[in-house]
Amino acid sequence: MKYNKELKKELETKLEQTNKNRPNNLRIADMAEHEKPVEKLLKHGAEYLSDAELLAIILRTGDRDKSVLSLAQQILNSHPVYKGLNGLNYRHINDLMSISGVGKVKACQIMALNEISHRMSTERHEEKLTLSSSESVAEYFMEKTRYLTKERVYVLFESSSSECIHEVLLSEGSLDRALLSPRELFKEALKVNAASIILMHNHPSGDPEPSDIDIQNTIKLYKLGNEIGIPILDHIIIGDGIYFSMKDHDLFEHIR
Repeated sequence: MKYNKELKKELETKLEQTNKNRPNNLRIADMAEHEKPVEKLLKHGAEYLSDAELLAIILRTGDRDKSVLSLAQQILNSHPVYKGLNGLNYRHINDLMSISGVGKVKACQIMALNEISHRMSTERHEEKLTLSSSESVAEYFMEKTRYLTKERVYVLFESSSSECIHEVLLSEGSLDRALLSPRELFKEALKVNAASIILMHNHPSGDPEPSDIDIQNTIKLYKLGNEIGIPILDHIIIGDGIYFSMKDHDLFEHIR
């Protein structure tokens, strides 16, 4: 019995020593001073850190088998197509949690980081939003829709003084089709006492060219808006960094 206890204690001691000596079993605090991302940031500035080092600061710890920097690099390269920080925009929380070393908390930290980045970008464009400019409206929605895999229909409602009084996500569709209900659109417009409407939806394919259905539906809404007295001023389609404005292409000029 004594022999077994001594053997057990010896094995536990060796196992503990092995784990301590693992080169990859590192937190940021365990790293050499010149390798610590936090120290590097304080000394040189955030712009001198790699993407992996910046992400490592957010994650703080790795796991038993890899350092926090190794984990950060693995996360940044986890998407089969989109690599680096851009790839994080295409990762859902379950995708992140499937990575060894990423639990619920780390996955939530990354998702929160993504959302903060998107909101910062949207706020910048919101400050410059000019409803009379299709380019300004497109830039405002570009960040919101850039990484979506489904079509979404957004609506901006204008006051009689051409100010944005309300923004709403009206519908979300399948991979390539979002449903746009005239009833819901004008019900929302009447509720906020809108004087006019700007429609916007995204094409996940990245090509903003309107389909025949896009044009047919817009013509119906345009005619209905004129009858009700709440005109459709524009319908903007967002692609990958580019957009299509039906107003700019004079699609409304020939509607009777």
